[in-house]
Amino acid sequence: MIPPQGARLEDSVQFNEDAELDTSQVSDQRGVGGRVALGGGGLGIVGLIIYFVLSQLGGGVELPTGSGFSDVGRDQQVGSDAIKAKCKTGADANREADCRAVAFINSIQGYWTDQFARSGKTYQQAQTNFFSGGVQTRCGNATSAVGPFYCPADGQVYIDLNFFKELQEKFGATGGPFVEAYVLAHEYGHHVQNLLGTSDRVSGGSGPKSDSVRLELQADCYAGAWANHATTVPTASGKPLITGVTQEDVAAALDAAARIGDDYIQRELGGGRVDTTQFTHGTSAQRQKWYNQGYESGDPARCGTFDTNDLG
Repeated sequence: MIPPQGARLEDSVQFNEDAELDTSQVSDQRGVGGRVALGGGGLGIVGLIIYFVLSQLGGGVELPTGSGFSDVGRDQQVGSDAIKAKCKTGADANREADCRAVAFINSIQGYWTDQFARSGKTYQQAQTNFFSGGVQTRCGNATSAVGPFYCPADGQVYIDLNFFKELQEKFGATGGPFVEAYVLAHEYGHHVQNLLGTSDRVSGGSGPKSDSVRLELQADCYAGAWANHATTVPTASGKPLITGVTQEDVAAALDAAARIGDDYIQRELGGGRVDTTQFTHGTSAQRQKWYNQGYESGDPARCGTFDTNDLG
């Protein structure tokens, strides 16, 4: 069960109440426009495989509302000003789910800013776009059925926040705040791959050892590396934003990783037959393995999915 808006999760990740939030990293487009035609070109945590499964189940699936985030109607518009007004500090992130997403995004980007600087490089921040129903991007148009995704063409992350309820209700995930963090950190992993040129050097395709699978598993590993350092990443004020990550948090992230493996999705949502030639994101076991690789090592350099034949 997802807690109601404003509920406090005692046994989950918490934020430093005095730490400042930077809402400039988020654009809130919820309630703007309606559903649009599916496009392509983005790199998502579930991405086109969800669209494929839903289309096999009949298509036209409307995602549920009521995710624990502030839901809006088709004719309503939230807007970034509203997020800016209510999401000012970690105290707001502890109370409001929308602000919690902002806090995770701040922490993730703060981590990569530091990592790039350590390597003599400059990290370019990416904006996250909250949307509902559908969104237009430089990678094309997309509906919520695509799941969260990163668009390399415009260097931005896109997410319908109702996806987190979808993970629980359709995929059976445990859920919780650190699942949200995992999803966002994974998408920012794709941003890192784009900045480093990794995305440009891969050929894509499908199959158990395809470049597509390696790219997704590396993004999982990058997400785990951030999680290892989550409690030490400072904000602009110098205070760590996240004060604690529990074992329950990590377990929830690993559970989510298992629920979005190619084999699990094909078997549980796609009719029961597993076709490895269609793998694009990796198996449940692989996704858990590489998230753990990043989390236990805390070192993005250990995320060498392109340097090994043993993907797990």
